[in-house]
Amino acid sequence: MSILQSLILGLIQGLTEFLPVSSTAHLTIAGKIMGVISPEHPEQWTAFVAVIQLGTLAAVLLYFAKDITSISTTFLRENLGSGRKSLKEQSLNARMGWMIIAGSIPIVVIGLGLKKIIEGNLTKDLTLISFSLIGLAVVLFIAERVASHRKTMEKITMGDAITVGVAQSLALIPGSSRSGTTITAGLFLGMTRETAARFSFLLSIPAVLGSGLLELKHSLGYITSSDALALIVASIVAFISGYASIAFLLRYLRTKSMLVFVIYRIVLGIYLLIAIKNGFIQP
Repeated sequence: MSILQSLILGLIQGLTEFLPVSSTAHLTIAGKIMGVISPEHPEQWTAFVAVIQLGTLAAVLLYFAKDITSISTTFLRENLGSGRKSLKEQSLNARMGWMIIAGSIPIVVIGLGLKKIIEGNLTKDLTLISFSLIGLAVVLFIAERVASHRKTMEKITMGDAITVGVAQSLALIPGSSRSGTTITAGLFLGMTRETAARFSFLLSIPAVLGSGLLELKHSLGYITSSDALALIVASIVAFISGYASIAFLLRYLRTKSMLVFVIYRIVLGIYLLIAIKNGFIQP
């Protein structure tokens, strides 16, 4: 993989990780066009994607640094030592810590259970990705139409967190999008668009950190010096573009609906199906 290719892939990762359009879909399309996905060793591509996600994770950590610090310190203070309180008496930040933990359990369990499938060729299948893009677009459209858009961060419950966590595990289906599934679930639960996106980003931290570190360890055996440089470049670019993407989406959702992403997903999905059928791109 050349430096230019890694730069492009890092930019795609950062711009699409937090938008409900599926970074996996866009990276897979770009990877196949560039010819950097090996059919014989698809796990190498999976490892590359998981590692550069650490760049977008860094963007989340920086953007939400104040929230993360408040949640972590309050959680520890109200659950350990002399300041310990019952769950009902705990403040929003402490409860948010519990909700992030509970919401992360489904994707950990399912992700580890389906690890071999995730690393295989099935998750790089553009036909599957095409139908996934279109399918979630329809569900997202329905969520927009039925959502009350009233629930703020203060009103999120443990049940909501677990439901969004289960939705996050659906992001293991290529083309679905982590932010897409979690924001959609948040809308169905009555959250405002900005609240759904904010909780989605906070919930992504443990999952992305875990998968990134696991794949980094797994990939160390076959990463060459040139590969390492490509990973570093892609991760840095993903960090910069990811930070900009978070800021854009949260600002956008304060006044706009998700309709533009619904249309984009459907158009991209249909285009891929046509391109595959006519042999313009290999599935």
